[in-house]
This record gives sequence, structure tokens and C-alpha cells, in this order.
Amino acid sequence: MKNQLVAQILNEVADMLDMQGVEFKPRAYRRAARTVESLAEPIEDVYAKGKLEDLPGIGEAIAKKIGEIIETGSLKYRDELKAKTPMDLEGILAVEGIGLKTAAVLFKRLGIKSLDDLERAAKEHKIREIKRLGPKTEENILGSIELAKKSKVRILLGDALPVAEEICKQLSDNKKANAARVEAAGSLRRMKETIGDIDILATSLHPIQLTEAFTNMSDVRKVLEKGETKSSILLQSNLQVDLRIVEEQSFGSALMYFTGSKDHNIAIRKLAISKGLKLSEYGLFKGNEPVAGRTEEEVYKKLGLDYIPPELREDRGEVEAARNHELPDLIPYDAIQGDLQMHTKWSDGQQTIEEMAQAAKAMGYSYIAITDHYSTMPIVNGLNEQRLREQMKEIDQVNEKVEGLRVLKGAEVDIAPDGTLKGEGSVLKELDLVVGSIHGTFKQTKKQMTQRLITTMESGLVNIIGHPTSRKINEKNPCEMDFDQIFEATKRTGTYLEINSSPHRLDLDDANAKLALKAGCRLVINTDAHDKDELRNIRFGIAMARRGWLSRADVINTMPLEKLRTILKKP
Repeated sequence: MKNQLVAQILNEVADMLDMQGVEFKPRAYRRAARTVESLAEPIEDVYAKGKLEDLPGIGEAIAKKIGEIIETGSLKYRDELKAKTPMDLEGILAVEGIGLKTAAVLFKRLGIKSLDDLERAAKEHKIREIKRLGPKTEENILGSIELAKKSKVRILLGDALPVAEEICKQLSDNKKANAARVEAAGSLRRMKETIGDIDILATSLHPIQLTEAFTNMSDVRKVLEKGETKSSILLQSNLQVDLRIVEEQSFGSALMYFTGSKDHNIAIRKLAISKGLKLSEYGLFKGNEPVAGRTEEEVYKKLGLDYIPPELREDRGEVEAARNHELPDLIPYDAIQGDLQMHTKWSDGQQTIEEMAQAAKAMGYSYIAITDHYSTMPIVNGLNEQRLREQMKEIDQVNEKVEGLRVLKGAEVDIAPDGTLKGEGSVLKELDLVVGSIHGTFKQTKKQMTQRLITTMESGLVNIIGHPTSRKINEKNPCEMDFDQIFEATKRTGTYLEINSSPHRLDLDDANAKLALKAGCRLVINTDAHDKDELRNIRFGIAMARRGWLSRADVINTMPLEKLRTILKKP
């Protein structure tokens, strides 16, 4: 998908036009960027169908530029603007206290083009010489540069969520703070795969004590802002956390506002206006009279909408669905009955089969599948046919010892560049299930990669395609493939695509999961756990499924074991 690339370039154009003082156009480019960024399907597919101008905020001129980005990976217009403003605008604007006007002044007066230039100028005390900036601004800029450098890489959901939960717990448990309600908001509450920082909302009868508790937590590296209603801290991990203390009667509307997304909020505010109401973070009002605001549920109800779960709030049709009572009954976080991909000491895992089984039983599962690598890759200590058969015997022994949980026999097999399985043999047909995954040769063309997976599915040996696009968030881009063909092949061959719950993968992502749902596919949510503690990552995969509008019936491992066995049987 090229959605992020297109959105990034459109936003860069908007920033540079802003710096040049151009009116109206920056807003148009930013709106188009938001549309592309939140689009559920690949923008290149919309372009191929000639439907770009059907998207909100995209007219003929911007549609042509999007087409150029898709075809060339770049935009001549952006490059022309860069020639007039040759600077790392995104990086410099990430520095606290620097806006577009200040960035323009720094470029014109000091030739600053990058964060390194900015840091050098601050250390040499050149910024203080500029009128209206001065020593204090220079000091603040120097102190914010390190954070700006760190902020270029967004934090994984799996890293941020436990931190937010711990902070909320600390604030809730602090008796002096007397916090009645504490909840994380922002993209974290929407369970996006990465987040920029953590937003926390709270109510308290003693806001000063709550602020003190927040800013004096043991993990605080630096207090960035400290006020009665808003405070910001920098943790030792360089993760920024913002706390907003709101009135009890406004908590619901504030939680809606700070949860976002921006586009969802705009759609909701427009709906309020159409009903003669005004919605803000302080509440829903009829004139000056408050109508709702204490809870999100009452705000949505007053607007004539069913409650919209946070994971759906991306302006992808959820408002209309809520109005028409057509929102999906999203898969609950406790719906999974068994995890169908995990590893043990037999290959590159950390625990024994029995230890993984006992951990899964403690989570309430009724079945799991052991899928150690059946591979020639020495780095994963892959099993050969003899070792796999030995493992199968051990699984039989574990099933006799562990009551209330069934351990299925499986394997994760490498998919070769031509789509065949590395290590095919009669033993695979004796397993309960086989996961086929791509672990190398990622640079194939879209056509080659598509055929590679289709060939694997048509082999009749594979039940599940593991982490289908092979992406690693912030590390490796997803492999390109034609999902229309992939979805058709999964249905035709009785194969299932995985939502891999590892926070580093989350693959399929929410957008592709929604496309799969639209195509009539069912998916499977697994952890790919290499340690018993990683079994709890299942919630991140469920979050992606919820963001993709999936219900319980759309995920095969919500089924009881006997029904699951039936659908895993190959024709």
C-alpha cells in the first residue's frame, strides 16, 4: 500500500505552501492527505479504477498529483517547492516552540536546513541574535532537539499500552490524588499500531494533588509542563505522556475529543451542527445549555447514534453505520478459544511444550497448536522430519498430562520463492495444521509475490498463511501483493490468512483485515509466541481485527475445537 507515502508527500506540500504564505491550498492538501491516510483500501487500487475524485477532498488537480506519486514514487511539484525551501521541515517543526514562521526565519537568517544545523546554531548561540527569539528561545530549542530526533520513530502499540496502563493504575491507586476516573485516550485508545505519545484523561476533586502524583512518578525523566489542568512529562524511555484533568460533567465529551481521530471528530461535529447542537471537549450544547457530556454513550445517543467503539473511530463509515444501527458486533477481547501459532524449545522458543500448554490453560484456552519451525534455517534451529515426529510423540504425552486443554500438532514451514514449501514431506499431511510463512526473498515483484502465496495455498498442505505481508513495523515495509487474488485463493483453497499479534508485525493490519472481510474471507488471530508471556499479545491482534470491523464469526479460532477441526480439513 502506498497510502502512507501519498499522505506524507501531500502533507509536505501543505507545510511548504504554508511557509510561503499561500492561502487555502495548504488546507486542501492536508484534507486530501487525511483522506488517503484513513483509506481502508490501497490508494493505488482506487487510482487504477479511476475513482480518486470520488474520495472526499480530492479534486482533479490533487488527483493528478496522487497519480504521479503512485506511478513514480515522488512528486515534481513537491520537489520544486523543496528547491525553494530546501530543509527538513518535518524534523524542524517537531521541535517544541518552532512553528512555520520561526522555521522560515531560521532558514532565511541562518541557513538552517536540518536538526543538526539547528542544534549547531543553538550551541553556537546564533539563534539568540535573531530579533524576537532571544536566549530563552534558544535554550528551549536546544533542550527540545533530542526529543524531536526521538519522535521521528513512532512507538509500538505493544510498548506504549503497558506503560499507559501502569500510569493509569498508579494514579487511580494514589489515595491523595483522589482520581475518580483515569483513562488513556488518543491513538492508543483507538489501538493504532504505533503512537506518538500517550494522552491520559482524569477527573479528581484534588487536581493539584493528582498533578503532583503524576509529575513525581519514579519513571519521570523531565517535567515538560505542569499546570492545574494539563501536565506533560518525559519518561526515561523518552516517551512523552500528557495528563489532562477535566470536570466530571465533561469527562465523556473530553474523552471523545481526545480519543479522536481528528477526522472522526470532524464528522461528529458536523452531525451535531446539522441538529442545531454544538459539540466540543466540554460537552454537547443546545445554545448555552448543556445536553450531554458526562459519558460518551450519552453524547452519541443524543446525536442519534449507536455507541461507536474507539477502534472504529477513523471516519471510515462508522458514523453512518451508527446512525443506521449497522455497526458490527466487534469480536470481544476474550473471544479467542485457542492460539494456533507458537514456538517452543524444539526450535527457537523459550519454553517446553508443557509449559506453553499450562500457560495457555491459565488464560482460559481450550486448545493450542505447537508450530515450531520445520525449516533448514540454522538460525531458528528448525526441525527436520525425524525431530518433528519425535515432537509429535511428546505432544501426545503432554495431552495425557494437561487436562482441559488440547495441544494440536503443527509446524511453521518456510515458503520458497516459487511457492513450494521448504521441507515438504508426508509428515506434513499427518499434522493437525500447517502454517506457511515467508521468511526470505522479500524483494519479489507484486505479481511474483502474489503467485508465490497462491501456489502455496494450492498445494493443499497449508492451512494458514502466517504474517502474510512479512512486514515489521518501523523496520521493514510489507511485501506488495494483489489482495483481490489472494482473498479469492484463500476462499477457493480453504486457507486462512493470519492476523499476527506480535506488536512488531500486526500482520495483516487493520486495513487489509477490513478488505478481507469485505471480500468474504475469515481470518485467524495468533500470537506467534516464542515465550509464554507473549501469549498475552493476543489482545493486539484482536485490536487489529476490531479496527478491521471483524466480528467473532469472522475469526476461526473463536470456534470450539471440534468445529475448528472440521474446517481445517483439506479437501
